[in-house]
Amino acid sequence: MLELVGVVLACAAATYLWRGLGVGLARRLDPGSEAFRWVSCVAFAMISGLIARILLMPTGALSAAGLAERLLATGCALAVYFLLTKKNLFVGVTAGALAVVLLRLVAG
Repeated sequence: MLELVGVVLACAAATYLWRGLGVGLARRLDPGSEAFRWVSCVAFAMISGLIARILLMPTGALSAAGLAERLLATGCALAVYFLLTKKNLFVGVTAGALAVVLLRLVAG
């Protein structure tokens, strides 16, 4: 038990150390800088690649859904994200997940 507490405390200390360093460095960053824009582009590219992979080559439970179901659910998630909630990520992702579930139930 004492070992577990030590591990949890060490993990918490490491996490908060890096968070603290991140806050300290974030004050010095210029969001309009070339480096910041490059990092932002790389992040968007990685997310786009992940979404494409999930749509075209799903694994796990999502592989039971057909491509049409996945595309419809993605369209639903994007519509909710951009049109209904003005870019609320949580609601958009939840809408997409619910759309997959509902489409699977209908296809049954």
